[in-house]
Amino acid sequence: QERVVESGGGKVQPGGSLKLSCAASGFLTRGYHMSWYRQAEGKQREMIASISHISGNIFYADSVKGRFTIERDNDKNETYLQMTELKLEDSAVYYCHASPAFQGRDYWGEGTLVTVSP
Repeated sequence: QERVVESGGGKVQPGGSLKLSCAASGFLTRGYHMSWYRQAEGKQREMIASISHISGNIFYADSVKGRFTIERDNDKNETYLQMTELKLEDSAVYYCHASPAFQGRDYWGEGTLVTVSP
């Protein structure tokens, strides 16, 4: 079955860290641009980080730049989001997205909840 599954969410205090993982199955992520999105309650889903299929291009939203790091391990078929200095406003459901670099369909995970709370 072709899918991506996020893990690693949870509750953390402000200033804390979490590492999210995105595990792909049924397809090889080396042919895909991988991104992390998040959607806070009552807000639109937004892209916060992406990494191209050959890791040559990395993008961060201004809101997370300097605090979050996106990485990928094509051998493991996994993508990660290391989050540090977490703020209350980082609370959201975080989604992994795989977008084909050449052709094919894209994939969304079901999300993992991150709650930043004192």
